[in-house]
Amino acid sequence: MPHDPVDLRSDTVTRPTPEMRAAIADAVVGDDVFGDDPTVKELEALAAELTGKEAGLFVPSGSMGNEVAILAHTRRGDEAIIEFDSHIYNYETAGPAVLSGVQLAPIKTERGIFSVSDIDEAIRPDDVHEPVTRLVCLENTHNRKGGIVFPLDRMRDIREFTLRRGLRSHLDGARIFNAAVVSGIDAREYCATCDSVMFCLSKGLGAPIGSMLVGDTEFIRLAHRYRKLLGGGMRQAGIIAAAGVYALRHNIERLAEDHVRARRLAEALSRIDTIRVDLETVQSNIIVVDVSESGLTVDECILLLEQKGVLVVPFGRTTIRVVTHLDIDDDDIEKSVSVFEKVFAKS
Repeated sequence: MPHDPVDLRSDTVTRPTPEMRAAIADAVVGDDVFGDDPTVKELEALAAELTGKEAGLFVPSGSMGNEVAILAHTRRGDEAIIEFDSHIYNYETAGPAVLSGVQLAPIKTERGIFSVSDIDEAIRPDDVHEPVTRLVCLENTHNRKGGIVFPLDRMRDIREFTLRRGLRSHLDGARIFNAAVVSGIDAREYCATCDSVMFCLSKGLGAPIGSMLVGDTEFIRLAHRYRKLLGGGMRQAGIIAAAGVYALRHNIERLAEDHVRARRLAEALSRIDTIRVDLETVQSNIIVVDVSESGLTVDECILLLEQKGVLVVPFGRTTIRVVTHLDIDDDDIEKSVSVFEKVFAKS
């Protein structure tokens, strides 16, 4: 019998554990649009507690969470400052423009971490010809930069600056608990630096569906309205919220296992002569592999790896992405190393 491939495409491919499935099966439910699903309420309260915010809102996806936040923080014709390689700018189908009527001002950085001076230079003057700078968006960990953790001291500096300048701030914290586990810093410390935070339940935390948006009570009240506008009102949503509750109670600390395996895999791949891995960026569970010196295109690399039982995704013209998660064990890492060595062996 053929073995299942080692699926390193994303931490979104995780499947619920038997314990999580049991929690789903036992979920007490109501109609969340009417506000009477007790399991959704439990999840939202738990998310707020873990992030140090006043309130939480359960949303179907991280992209919806980010877009709802932008809607709630801005007015049509405003501008939001954002990092050039951020998820919001690259992977949300021009949502800010389409949904919020907001223009994005992307800042190019070396590793996804911009400074107060970067933001200061991007703020628009008070000029009728130009949009109003209203919002600053951060990302932690940073997906396209290889899972880099945004330093807390830098985030605090940005927070002080945005408050002084009267700007709102939002954190795309899809993998904020990865950042917390890597750094040993409580997620509340990171979340305190922004007015709102989105984090995903369906990535490393292992839930099948859903993300959380957290902020103060008034922000969440407005965000709730925008969630409904975008079609995010769900009925007996406790069925899936139960998986989120389980994930937050059981799957945060275990993220460290993914980080250890990612580092082990990255170090092995860095020893293959025909590919490149910047080990300084491998801080959590994401590895970006540069295949430009292999003599193969990205598509060829992906096909050859798949044929030998390892799944990855394209991540640029010359790069592929590898992500560890709770469905990847030590044997999967060993197999992956062996397959990479075979595919990228010198001819």
